[in-house]
Amino acid sequence: MASFCALIMAGGGGTRLWPLSRRARPKQGLTLVGERTMFEHAVDRIAPVFQPAETFVVTGADQVQQLLLQAPELPAKNFILEPVGRGTAPAIGLGAIHLRRRDPQAVMAVLTADHFIRDVAQFRQALMAAARVAADGHLVTLGIAPAFPSTGYGYIKQGERIGQTDGFTVFRVERFTEKPSPETAYRMVESGRYNWNSGMFIWRVERILEEIARQMPELYDQLMQIEAVLGTPAYEPTLRRIWPEVTPQAIDYGVMEGAEDVVVIPVDIGWSDVGNWSSMWDVLPADPDGNLVVGDHVGIDTHNTIVFGGRRLVATIGLKDMVIVDNDDAVLICPLEREQEVRDLVQRLTEMGRTDVL
Repeated sequence: MASFCALIMAGGGGTRLWPLSRRARPKQGLTLVGERTMFEHAVDRIAPVFQPAETFVVTGADQVQQLLLQAPELPAKNFILEPVGRGTAPAIGLGAIHLRRRDPQAVMAVLTADHFIRDVAQFRQALMAAARVAADGHLVTLGIAPAFPSTGYGYIKQGERIGQTDGFTVFRVERFTEKPSPETAYRMVESGRYNWNSGMFIWRVERILEEIARQMPELYDQLMQIEAVLGTPAYEPTLRRIWPEVTPQAIDYGVMEGAEDVVVIPVDIGWSDVGNWSSMWDVLPADPDGNLVVGDHVGIDTHNTIVFGGRRLVATIGLKDMVIVDNDDAVLICPLEREQEVRDLVQRLTEMGRTDVL
C-alpha cells in the first residue's frame, strides 16, 4: 500500500504582517493564535493523520533550527533545505524527489505552515478523502467556500461533478484565476461555482513530477540532477550549485493552470491565509467596539481598529478603521484601507538598507 506523507511549506516571509514578521522570524514563527506558533499549529493539526516519520518540511537553511525547536518530534532528516527560496513550484519538486526516493508510490499532501484552520476535524477528514481521490491519479486541490468577493485570493472554477468520496464532493477544475478585479470577484462569488485557492494540494508523487516534466522541463532536468545524488556525499554540493540557477516560479502558474486532470474538493474548514492585518479578524475575536486588540490598550471612541501592542501601553482617541502595530523597535500606523501597501513599505525599507528593522 502506498504511503501518505505531508510536505509542509515553511519558506514564506509574510512581509504583509510587518513589523511583527521579520526575516529572522517570518509569519510561521509568530504566535498569533493562542500560545503556539503558526508552524506548531500546522504540525499539531495533522499529527493524527501523519506520523512524525511521514511529515516533511521544506524550508530555508536559515529557518531550520527555529523550526526544529518548535517541532522536536519531527526527525531532523525530514527537513528539506533550500539554499535560497525559488518559489513553490521548485520547492514542491524538491520535496517530491525526496519522497519518491522513500516510496515511489507515495501520495503527498502539500500543506502550509502559516495558515489558520478553525475546523481541524473537518480538515483531517478532507485530507483522507483527497488522498483516496489522488490515489486514482487526479491532482487534487482543496477549495475554500468564498466568504466575500476577495481580490487577494486566487479562484478555482468548478466544472463537472465527478463523484463523492467520504461525504466530500469532487469537481473537475475548469480554470484557475489569480487575484481578480473587484467586479470579477463579485461575479465569481455570486455564481456559486468558484472556490478560493487554498494553496493546499494532494497528489501522487509521480503525477506531480510528470506535470513538472511536461510543463517545466528545465526545472525537471535540474531536479533529476539533484535526485541522482540523493543520499550521497555529492547531494549538498550539487544542490548548492544547481539551486541558485533554478528559475523562481509559483506552482499555480508553473503547473496547475496548465495541468491535466485537476479536481477540486470544496471544504468549509474555517480557513484563513492570515495574509494581512485585516485577516486577523478571521482568527481572533473583536471587542464590542469592533476592535481587535492584542496587548495593553486603552481607547476612547475607537472603533474597528486593530491594535497589536508590544511591551508598552497603546492609547488611542477617536480612531476608526486603523491598524496600529507596536513591535518595540518599529511601529506601524496606517488606515485599514491601505494595509495592502505594507509590502511596499517593506520594499522601501529594503531599498534604504534598513536591515535593522527587516
